[in-house]
Amino acid sequence: MKKSILFFLMLTILTLLSSEAAVYKGQRYFKKQCVACHSNGQTFVVQKDTETWENLMKDDGIPLAKLHTESKDPKAADSKKYFEGKKYKKSVKHLRDFFIEYSSDSGNIPAC
Repeated sequence: MKKSILFFLMLTILTLLSSEAAVYKGQRYFKKQCVACHSNGQTFVVQKDTETWENLMKDDGIPLAKLHTESKDPKAADSKKYFEGKKYKKSVKHLRDFFIEYSSDSGNIPAC
């Protein structure tokens, strides 16, 4: 009985830890998906303050996705598939944490 309770607790802890967003994962997604159009994180992410990033990333990042999918910029056309797909939905919480962690008013500087 004690072993099954211990196993259940360990499984719960691992699940909770793996479901949390991580800044380093957001940075990795940014490098992989966004750098081609938006330069490196040091110049792009710090252009917006925390409030702006929170607004762009609310509702699971729908405003940011909409900004890219409705853009007339030819560079944005390449990213449309990403923002409409499962990869974006999976990465949005990590991207949000990365953007907020390194926003202009955070005082932090990303090392992309």
